[in-house]
Amino acid sequence: MACGAGGRCVSKTDETPAGRPRGSARPGYSLDIRLWKVTKTGRKSRPYRLRWVVAGRVHGDTFAASALAESRRSELWQAMRRGDAFEIDSGLPETEVRAAAQAAEAKPPLRWFEFCRKYVAGRWRTSAAKTRESMADGLAAVALAMVQRGEGVPQDTDLRLAFRWGIVPANAGEEAPAHLKAAHEWLTTSDRPVVDLTDAEVFEDVQYRLSYRLDGTRAAGETYKRRRRSLNTALEHAVDLGELPENPLQRARRKRVGSCDVVDRRVLVNAMQGRQLLTAVSYVGSWDRNRGRRLVAFYAVLYYAGLRPAEAVGLRVSDCHLPETGWGTLTLRETRPVSGKQWTDSGERHDRRGLKAREAAADRPVPIPLVLVTILRAHLTEFGTAKEGRVFGNERGGVVGSSTYWRAWEEARRYALPPDRVESPLAGRPYDLRHACITRWLNAGVPIAEVARRVGNSPEVIHRRYHGCIDGHEEAANAKIAKSLEEDGDAA
Repeated sequence: MACGAGGRCVSKTDETPAGRPRGSARPGYSLDIRLWKVTKTGRKSRPYRLRWVVAGRVHGDTFAASALAESRRSELWQAMRRGDAFEIDSGLPETEVRAAAQAAEAKPPLRWFEFCRKYVAGRWRTSAAKTRESMADGLAAVALAMVQRGEGVPQDTDLRLAFRWGIVPANAGEEAPAHLKAAHEWLTTSDRPVVDLTDAEVFEDVQYRLSYRLDGTRAAGETYKRRRRSLNTALEHAVDLGELPENPLQRARRKRVGSCDVVDRRVLVNAMQGRQLLTAVSYVGSWDRNRGRRLVAFYAVLYYAGLRPAEAVGLRVSDCHLPETGWGTLTLRETRPVSGKQWTDSGERHDRRGLKAREAAADRPVPIPLVLVTILRAHLTEFGTAKEGRVFGNERGGVVGSSTYWRAWEEARRYALPPDRVESPLAGRPYDLRHACITRWLNAGVPIAEVARRVGNSPEVIHRRYHGCIDGHEEAANAKIAKSLEEDGDAA
C-alpha cells in the first residue's frame, strides 16, 4: 500500500497481503481499492467525510466526529490488509456484506410505518408541537411512496390522515377512527421496508411526493424544504440503526425551488392604509359581541411593535409598561403557536413556548410608541384582561384562535381597501403587518442590528429578507454609478 498524490492511500493491484492474486475476486467484488484520507466538509451535523474507490467507483460516508471517521477508515484499512474483496455496488468489504446478509435473514426488515412510529416517539418529548406536526407532514408525504399500490388502495388523502393519526405516541395500540380504519390497516400491512428507499424507482417517487401536493400542483418552496429536512433527519437515524447503508438524500441532487424568504413589496401597507385597516377592524362583527373591536389592539401590536401573531396571543398585562405619556415597553416572554391538539402535551390547540430562537427563560423588551400605548390602554379599559392575565382573549376570555383573527382580517380588508386591492397581495395576511413595521423602521434609518433585536431575528435574516424593501437604495446606487461614469469620462 502506498500513499498517492492528494492524500490518497492506494492499494497495490497485483496481489493481496496474503499473496493471493488480485484477479481472484468473485463477480461483483474487486480487490482494486483506493482509500482516501478523512477530509472536512461544509456540513454542520456530520462535517467529516471518508471516501474510498472500489474498481473505479467512488463510495463515501460522513461522520459527526473525526474519531468516528478515523475509526471507520481503520476498519476498511484492516479489511484491505486481510485481503478482503470489496463489493463494487456498496463499497463494503465482503465480510461486512456477509454479516449484513446473515443479520437480515435473522430478523425481518423494518417497515416504513413502524420505523416512523418509533422515530417520532423517540423525538416526541424533546420537540415542540410545531416540530412534531412538521415531522408528521414530511413523513406522511413520503409514506404515499412507501406503500404498495394495488386493488382496494385507499385515497391518498385518507392515507395521509391515517399516517398522521397513527404516529402520535398516544395513539399507539389504539383502534383507528372508523373513517380512517381501512387506510390505517393498509399503511400497517402494505407498507414497504425501509431498505426499499435504496431502489431508484421508489426513491424517485419519494422525491416527487416531497415536491408536489395531492392535487398534482407543485408545493411551495418552503413546504418542500421543510419536508426534505424532516425526511433527511429520519434517514440519518435509519442509517444509524443499520436499516440503510447510506442516506439516499445525500447523493440525490437537491431540486432548485423558489424561495419565499424575501418579503414581497406588494404586501406592504403605507401609513394611511395601515390606519384605515385598523379602523376597519373595529367595524367587523359590530353586531356580534364586538368581535372586531376586541382585535384592534391585537393587530396594532403587529403593526407598531413588529410582534409575531403567536407572541401577541401570549402577551400578558404584566409584560406591558404603558405610561400616560411617552414611550412604553412590551417585554415578551412567551409565544402561543397554533398546533392541533394531538401535537401538544397539554391537549390544547395552542402550545406554550419560549421566544423563537432564544433560550426558554429569555425575554425581549420592545419599546413602543405613544400611539400604541394609547391603543393598548383603551383596549384594557374597555375589555379588561383575559384568563391568565393575557392582554388579548376571545369573548369567553380564552386564547385568541388563528381562525378568529384570520376571518376578522379578511373582512376588514374588504371594508378598508378598494375592490382591486382586495384581490391583490396587499396586507393579505395579518403577519404582513409585522413586515410593514420592520420595513418602516429600516426606512426610518434604524440600524439593522437594532431592528433585529426588537423583532427577534438575526441581522443576517433582516438584511436578507428586507433588502428589497428599503426605499432609496436604488437611487443611491444609480447616483454612484453615474458619478463613476462621469469620472471615467473626465479621465478619457
